[in-house]
Amino acid sequence: MAGSKRIRLNSLLEDLCAEEAPSSVRAMDIELLRDTAAEEALLLICAFVLSAVIGIEREVRQKSAGARTHILVGLGSALFTLVSAYGFAHILADGVILDPSRIAAQIVSGIGFIGAGVIFVRQNIVSGLTTAGSIWVTAAVGMACGAGMPLIAAITVALHLLAMTVVTWLVRRLPQHGRTQRFEVRYRDGHGILREILRAASDMGYETGLSQTKREDTEDGPVVDATMTFSRSQYQSPGMLMQSLTELRGVLEVRALENQLD
Repeated sequence: MAGSKRIRLNSLLEDLCAEEAPSSVRAMDIELLRDTAAEEALLLICAFVLSAVIGIEREVRQKSAGARTHILVGLGSALFTLVSAYGFAHILADGVILDPSRIAAQIVSGIGFIGAGVIFVRQNIVSGLTTAGSIWVTAAVGMACGAGMPLIAAITVALHLLAMTVVTWLVRRLPQHGRTQRFEVRYRDGHGILREILRAASDMGYETGLSQTKREDTEDGPVVDATMTFSRSQYQSPGMLMQSLTELRGVLEVRALENQLD
């Protein structure tokens, strides 16, 4: 009995070994000029142009991420989307399922690392949020171009420019309740004037932030040009604060600056 089982097992192994094994694995087909090459190139060009429009708007406003950064983000997103849609067609076979949306999802999450790099916090003042948002929109524009939707991408860029121009103009004309005021204060260095400025602002209920300083040697001694922000929970005319700072001994000039909508 045991001998017959052994004979059956040996014959089964011989049958398996006798089956013809695949002689070679299917090689990847490399096509320098695919049938869709012209369409893919056109979509990349659309991504380049539309991303450049957003980047130039940021460049004109002298933001940390300008035209080159936005162009690279848009081009990269478009290329990732094109590769996801067309790059793996050669491996399609029975039982092989592709999900192009997986790469798109990774673009959305990965672009956050670049956006986070342009956000800065100084003295409780956050800057760079709008630029980070524009990078996120640029990635979406590139993905739309790569997915074959250049018209939707162009409409998105037009709406972005509308938000950066018309909406900004409208926001600056809203009632300034609790709005942060920006002043450039010029004062003599080495006499404790900055401490007096902070004390005067605090007495009026303002929280003060120091954005940047520049020291300069003059004939009358060293002076400092300080860009400062003053925020208050309830609105108060900025003229009152300006007058209070101007009256401080050692303060040479107080100049109001336009609030930046980043």
